[in-house]
Amino acid sequence: MSNNGGSANPHSEAHIYFTDFFDIEPQVLEDYGAFNVSLINDLPLFIDPFLLFDSENPEYKALHDEIIKYVKFLRDVSLNSEIDKGLIDHWFRFPEVSQNWLGFSRTGNRGSGLGKDFAATLNRHLHHIFKDFGAETVTRGSHLEKLCLLGDGVGRDHLSDFTTNLIKGYLLEYTQAFAKNHIAPFMRQRFWVDKVSFDYTTRRWKRGEYELPCFSGTFVLLTPKDILTKDEAWINRSDLLGQFREVCNAVPDNQLRALVDDYFFRRLSEDAKEKEIREAAAATVAHFPQLLDYYIKRKEDNGDEAHKVSVLKVRETEIQFVEQVRSLVDTHLAGTEFYDLGDSFEESLRRINFLKDVIENNDGYRLFYVKGKPLQREADLQIMYRLTWFATPFDVNREVNNGRGPVDFKVSKGSVDKTLIEFKLASNSKLKQNLKHQVAVYEAANNTAKSIKAILYFTESELMRVHAVLKELGLLERRDVVLIDACAHNKPSASNA
Repeated sequence: MSNNGGSANPHSEAHIYFTDFFDIEPQVLEDYGAFNVSLINDLPLFIDPFLLFDSENPEYKALHDEIIKYVKFLRDVSLNSEIDKGLIDHWFRFPEVSQNWLGFSRTGNRGSGLGKDFAATLNRHLHHIFKDFGAETVTRGSHLEKLCLLGDGVGRDHLSDFTTNLIKGYLLEYTQAFAKNHIAPFMRQRFWVDKVSFDYTTRRWKRGEYELPCFSGTFVLLTPKDILTKDEAWINRSDLLGQFREVCNAVPDNQLRALVDDYFFRRLSEDAKEKEIREAAAATVAHFPQLLDYYIKRKEDNGDEAHKVSVLKVRETEIQFVEQVRSLVDTHLAGTEFYDLGDSFEESLRRINFLKDVIENNDGYRLFYVKGKPLQREADLQIMYRLTWFATPFDVNREVNNGRGPVDFKVSKGSVDKTLIEFKLASNSKLKQNLKHQVAVYEAANNTAKSIKAILYFTESELMRVHAVLKELGLLERRDVVLIDACAHNKPSASNA
């Protein structure tokens, strides 16, 4: 990653985060209320529209009102079955706002955006679950999250992209104000940005010009921390299905409640397991969409908890992906032979082995614990690894899919020198299956014979299981299979090692 944003932050040798690239004290950004994003890879946070709806900040409430106003506009125009395709693209389709460096992208900060499938699903739901938008009687207001509750191919990434697009004008103004006050003029540039405000008279999206931080030829957007969350929005489908019985019991209409119960229980066998129960609940919600309002009312009534949970999730993300990664890089990696260059295989293997040494012998294992608990998601491990690949001429891509399924990383320099890397947690129930089949398939798809498998374990029992799997597959004592000990117990302190 080249340095296109300015000199390094005085407290960090490595250019990883916004404050590093734009020569800003991290506390200045903290005081402004913005999240310190990485300009190496997206971090897994997104804007939760409920935090706008339930905010005491009048600006946020106004943003939510504008979101609902636009959805109502889409509902009304979609009554016309003869809408021109160009207008459908203009009104319903949006690119991903990659410049905020947040979300669920698989490579760098590039996601798929909101294409024709999303537009079709939105159009279909507008006359089904959004028909009463603006005239609700059960809830305190309208909620965009309804779009995700029926599980029809619209997930949290779509919700995030749609919300970000509809408040993009605010984020641009928010970032511009910070940039003019805190970022040197040579690090800023004026950009024309499409779809920043909607004119309901002409029914057209308008462009806007803004002076913004410039990085790698485009702008960077800042996002306030108090509208961000991680994992799931406050109103989400998984939670709806988990609370299904409580939602049904809250329905005040006795007749409706009886119909719902009859429909639900007729879909269950006598010894129904959790999966069958959730499937029956999903079918019942689809048949009685008015249940969505009773679920949302429960979430509104507990809105204070949404803000508390989001604050904790954002703070955990800061610790895990900003503070701990920065500590690892500044203390152990930057300015060392770690960044000498070889071919892609030797470089990738040397980096993994260097990380292995830091994790096992220099308290680096703490990187993989949050609140004393080990990571349970390989995606988190992959993000952390990607953040250590700063200032490199190698092309480092996450989740590259060449037709046979995604591989965690492809590290390459040119068209010939390529190495594939798979990171696995030892606790992965499909570890044996993945090791046996996955990498060989990936190698064929990517036209390369070089690959590395790195396995992180947290307990002795996990290590024993991994050894048994590797022995059975004939993979013991191989250079391209690296076991990393992240057990918390019996680790020597860096000062006592």
